[in-house]
Amino acid sequence: MNDTINKLNMAHCDHPLRVFLVEDSLEIRDLMVENMAMIEGLTVAGMAESEDEALSRLQADTFDILIVDIQLKKGNGINLLRNIADNTKFAAALKIICSNNASEVFRRVGRQYGVNHFYDKTSEFPQLFALLQETAARQECRDANALPGRDGRSGSRA
Repeated sequence: MNDTINKLNMAHCDHPLRVFLVEDSLEIRDLMVENMAMIEGLTVAGMAESEDEALSRLQADTFDILIVDIQLKKGNGINLLRNIADNTKFAAALKIICSNNASEVFRRVGRQYGVNHFYDKTSEFPQLFALLQETAARQECRDANALPGRDGRSGSRA
């Protein structure tokens, strides 16, 4: 029995954090996906390059982390965030803006629509990926209550 518990405790989470990326630049999108692929406990579960495409995909599926660029080929990330701001489905999602438009005005508007973090993509990629890595490392399996705790006891932790 202890071997089974140890295997469960050492197993990786069956439900990695699901990231949705809204970025219209193919080069930047590829760079971000490549870096996120190296983070254990994280998966890029969806991408969009326009506001309408992102809104449609977000309404159809569930994601834990939303990374949004402000300036898109069609529409913009601020309008997307405004459209989902009052929807309870997205309340628990970690919302991140990663954009070249790093002015205080955009940061303030982002906070108004529930953005938790704002990164300047010209200089703050390392900080973004450090946050994602830290978030994935802290995340427990969503079904942790059904599995023994990391200390070998069953039930949830306070």
